[in-house]
Amino acid sequence: MTRRRVIIVGAGPSGLTAALFLARRGVPVLVLERETQLYEDPRAATFHPPTLEMYEPTGVTQRLHELGILAPRWQFRDRRSGLIAEFDLSVLKDMTPYPYRLQCEQHKLTAVLLDKLAAFPDSQVRFGCPVEAVEQDARQATVRLSGPNGPEVLTAEFVLGADGGRSIVRKSQDIAFEGFTYPERFLVITTTFDYEPQGYAYSNYISDPEEWCASFKVPGKRPPGLWRVVFPTHPDAPETELLSFDTAQQRLQRLLPRAERYEIVHTNLYQVHQRVAGTFRKGRVLLAGDAAHINNPLGGMGMNFGIHDAINAAEKLASVLDGKADPSTLDRYDRQRRHVANAFLQAMTIQNKKMMEERDAAVRAANQADLRRTVADAAKARAYLLRTSMIEGVRTAAAIE
Repeated sequence: MTRRRVIIVGAGPSGLTAALFLARRGVPVLVLERETQLYEDPRAATFHPPTLEMYEPTGVTQRLHELGILAPRWQFRDRRSGLIAEFDLSVLKDMTPYPYRLQCEQHKLTAVLLDKLAAFPDSQVRFGCPVEAVEQDARQATVRLSGPNGPEVLTAEFVLGADGGRSIVRKSQDIAFEGFTYPERFLVITTTFDYEPQGYAYSNYISDPEEWCASFKVPGKRPPGLWRVVFPTHPDAPETELLSFDTAQQRLQRLLPRAERYEIVHTNLYQVHQRVAGTFRKGRVLLAGDAAHINNPLGGMGMNFGIHDAINAAEKLASVLDGKADPSTLDRYDRQRRHVANAFLQAMTIQNKKMMEERDAAVRAANQADLRRTVADAAKARAYLLRTSMIEGVRTAAAIE
């Protein structure tokens, strides 16, 4: 039983999703998490239609609907001239039972996943267990960790690294993580102010040559919810200044001036990268989520993409462990997920940022004119939404042999 199990490193959305889908297939699974509890700080909060479809058989989709906010519309705006284009996902209602984005904070998802896993006696999640190294040979994978009672050595048939951008699992296998890091950090400001009466959709991308931003609504702990606004920051600005509520107040006032002060709940600052692992599979070790790819948040795709990784990997691992598929099937996981990571996730998020921060006035005007033409043309709008909703990427991955 110990040999047949899968050890998953990381109890974020990708790790816990993989654990749930493996457990549902009868595979014993052990999740090891460095932190002593689930994260609750502001992170991803957007679920796209394919993700809701994938989770539906597990009951997770139902819980997300109970906890979240439906967002069928999203907008491109210009900070100076206002609304440029509004896209409505309901045009895809013949393609998906969930023709909308669902806004729900990531920590609520991980809590739901943890609760679902509790129903499977052969699944276990251990917190406060930082993994130090992963080794493998022809017979098994070995995980070395620092447990509450000292060093431990555990073995498994396979290890799935879902331990974030600084993945110990990836580094232990000498897998390259090529790409780049943006010089500016991203600042997230959470406020109680409601932007909807000002004409904003629940998800907005606001271009500007000096200070672009993005805003979206999340449920928070109770109605009417909260809004998060993401800004770029100067690379040399001190962190204490950037995180200051007074500085945050100034940024929000510049975006939408008002006589009253904004009530600010939280500020968060983080570095942003665009990187993809050189392989998502090396022998008995697989990578998923941020351990395999990281990107800027413009488009709300990163968490969803990691979830798609996790489900794909779990299904293939279960088939191999059941004797229904050859281990070479796991190479298909790498081909499928790494291809779309580059062709869709990286390409689209890089382009989103580039368009929002474009400084050339002629290029900005051309971009905005193209968006207006797209939203006005039913066929173009449909094709655009299939791509930005991640439906096209999922289909492309599934077609790769």
